[in-house]
Amino acid sequence: MVTYRPAAPADAEACIVLRGQTRENAIRAVTLASYGITAESSAQSIETGRSSGVVCIDANRIVGYCFGDNHTGEILVLALLPAYEGRGIGKTLLSHIVTDLRKIGHQRLFLGCSRSPEHRSYGFYRHLGWKPTATADAHGDEVLELF
Repeated sequence: MVTYRPAAPADAEACIVLRGQTRENAIRAVTLASYGITAESSAQSIETGRSSGVVCIDANRIVGYCFGDNHTGEILVLALLPAYEGRGIGKTLLSHIVTDLRKIGHQRLFLGCSRSPEHRSYGFYRHLGWKPTATADAHGDEVLELF
């Protein structure tokens, strides 16, 4: 049985490692570091309140997580180990962050998503009501929004 809890700065390292283990769009720690995303910067972001997150735990191990930017309303990342896909965990993680961002006043939320219909994320977010904006982010991903 999985459980959910708010992310803590001490979770940052495990989240960085997990990001490189996802089935689609896996990004290894070295690549994340080239974008300025490290365990240290992530922990600091959580500690200062710049971002908030929720982690999914199974057997004392983080198996998925989602983070949002408290200042902009952007969903920064949703990552889940492949063995935990298809159980509603991603949807639950995202729902927690959407709720948290709404509570602090964000009416418009946004995220970058693959433009390829072959990727699971393409249909996942649209199924949950996220709408394309016909714009791209700095990485070339399509920007979706939720009002």
